[in-house]
Amino acid sequence: MMKRKTKVKNKITIGSRGSDLALWQANFVKRELEKNNKGISVQIKIIKTTGDKILGVALSKIGDKSLFTKELENALLSGQIDLAVHSLKDLQTELPDGLKLAAVSKRHPVEDVLIGKKKGITLQTLRENAVIATGSLRRKSQLMHLRPDIKMIELRGNVPTRIEKFLKSDWDGIILARAGVERLKLSKYISSIISSDVMLPAVGQGALGIEIHEENTFAEHVLESIHDEDTYLAVLAERSLLRTLEGGCQVPIGAFAQVKSNGIYLDALVGALDGTVTFRKKMRGRKDESEKLGKSLAKDLLKAGAKEILDDIYLTSRRVNISSKRK
Repeated sequence: MMKRKTKVKNKITIGSRGSDLALWQANFVKRELEKNNKGISVQIKIIKTTGDKILGVALSKIGDKSLFTKELENALLSGQIDLAVHSLKDLQTELPDGLKLAAVSKRHPVEDVLIGKKKGITLQTLRENAVIATGSLRRKSQLMHLRPDIKMIELRGNVPTRIEKFLKSDWDGIILARAGVERLKLSKYISSIISSDVMLPAVGQGALGIEIHEENTFAEHVLESIHDEDTYLAVLAERSLLRTLEGGCQVPIGAFAQVKSNGIYLDALVGALDGTVTFRKKMRGRKDESEKLGKSLAKDLLKAGAKEILDDIYLTSRRVNISSKRK
């Protein structure tokens, strides 16, 4: 077990990746904490993660569920930082022993957006055999199900880099999360917003998850000021579904939960890698049973046929990993 450093009670250190979006998120949390907790000082420590270092390989081929979190979590365990701010869609559903998800911010609109050559272009109005770039299997699967004619290209990198690559390319478009584009004030590049009815977002998309050491009661206390309970309940349902399906970057899974006056509504999907088969179901549950809701809907999807898709994907992934190790 790592030895933890003793922290001064009026100071908070946030651990963050170094990308523009990660720093926006960390600075947002910093401002909100200082505004709502008088007398505390918040600083940001940049930590490079494995996912930041491996940019030339598709996320689905790396296989590590903690690509963007492991180094930050090690810093939490050793006491180098008090908080790790994550895009919640990057945070694995099973956290290391000693750590906990202490707060979730109010959610930004969850949709994906199409960035094309001109305003108003939608997925439906893209030319036949259009070329679209994305690094997400979830997006690829849903897009190929909607438009089997579209040609897909792999795209990695932070938000500004991906937009810059697109502007210099002859591609017809790229797909990004609305939250990241709007937070970085890059909305001028958005051609259209993709409704969640058309393309379900990633689990936790649009929300920030703040992770702490479970013994850091001071950090937990100050985080109460930025915690949004409705968002928390929604993402609990989504993350419970993902955990039950044992999904990650290698699997096309989408989910979106909404808290309403009469309960939580969860919409989820499991798709084949080539988009030919898609299983999508909805379910409503009680607010105090959000995790149970996610688990129940996951089981329904598995019974409907999603299990065969997942088994095939995991089998293919294992074969690829074994083949790679032999080379």
